[in-house]
Amino acid sequence: MYRAHHSTETAIIAVHDEITRAIDGGSVCALTLLDLSAAFDTVDHQTLLRVLNHRFGVIDMALEWCSSYLNKRSRIFQVDSDHSGPHTLDCSVPQGSILGPLMFISYTEDLANLISSHQLKYHEFADDTQLVGHTEIS
Repeated sequence: MYRAHHSTETAIIAVHDEITRAIDGGSVCALTLLDLSAAFDTVDHQTLLRVLNHRFGVIDMALEWCSSYLNKRSRIFQVDSDHSGPHTLDCSVPQGSILGPLMFISYTEDLANLISSHQLKYHEFADDTQLVGHTEIS
């Protein structure tokens, strides 16, 4: 997630440290890299609004503003000089805005609980997640 004083380099160092500790402890280690950047386009607006409301307590005018921000978007598709649209979008959050990544992180926030429930360590940075699992060699 976006955190002050944490960069891509910080995330890489944290993952490297986790792997090094596991190997030094005599364990076999597996690293899974999840790139969720394409997932920005799959965020369902109604699900996101429910998450914002029920999980984060966004209510009243703030929730209405979020709904307006999400629901008043459209996209035009163009190939060469031909185009179609505009088409109303019922999913996706804009990656190039300040709110898009924050909404995406809110939408995927329970991913951390799911990963933890399987006793895996993880590191998140924006739309990238690194899962680190290890087991001792017998």
